[in-house]
Amino acid sequence: MAKFYTAAGDDGYSGLLGDARVPKYHPRLETIGTIDETSAALGAARAFCLTEQAKTVLLDVQRDLYNIMAEVSATPENALRFRMIGFTRVEWLEQQTDTVADQVTIPQEFIVPGDCQAGAMLALARTISRRAERRIAELYHTGEFENQDILRYLNRLSSLCFALELLENQASGAGAPTFAKNAIKP
Repeated sequence: MAKFYTAAGDDGYSGLLGDARVPKYHPRLETIGTIDETSAALGAARAFCLTEQAKTVLLDVQRDLYNIMAEVSATPENALRFRMIGFTRVEWLEQQTDTVADQVTIPQEFIVPGDCQAGAMLALARTISRRAERRIAELYHTGEFENQDILRYLNRLSSLCFALELLENQASGAGAPTFAKNAIKP
C-alpha cells in the first residue's frame, strides 16, 4: 500500500530538484507554497464556474502553475531542465485575457468581490497570485531565480483572474458589479 507521507521533512528541511535541501521557511519554498495556493484557489473557482470557457482556461493555467512550481523547485543548475514557461505562455495568457475582456464591461471603479461564488473565488485567486508574483520577484531580484517570463506570467495571471471574475459575474446574472465606493456610508 502506498503511503501518503515520507517523513523526509521531519527535520524542518525540504529537498529541491537537484542536490540541495533548504529550510521549510526558505523564500524558494514560500514561493512554491504560494504558487500552490494560487492553483488551489483557481481549482475552487473552477469548481464554481458557470462558463466552459473559464473552466478550460483555468485548468490550463493550473497545469502551467505545476510547471512553474517544478522550475522554482529546481536548483539553479537544474532549472533549465524544468523550464516550460516562456514568452509563448505569457503571450497565450494575454490572448486569453483579451478574449475575455472583449466579452465583459470593464468597470471604471473598484469593485467589491462576492457577486457570485465563482467571481469571489477568482478574486481570492487574484490576490494569491499577486502574492506569488511578489515572491517570484524577490527570488528574481536577489539572483535566486532567473526566468523573468514566470514573473511576467504571474503578473498577467492576476489580470486574467479579474477578467474571468467579471465574466462569471455576468454569467451568473448578477448584473452590474458591486462598487467599492458605494459600500461606505457617511
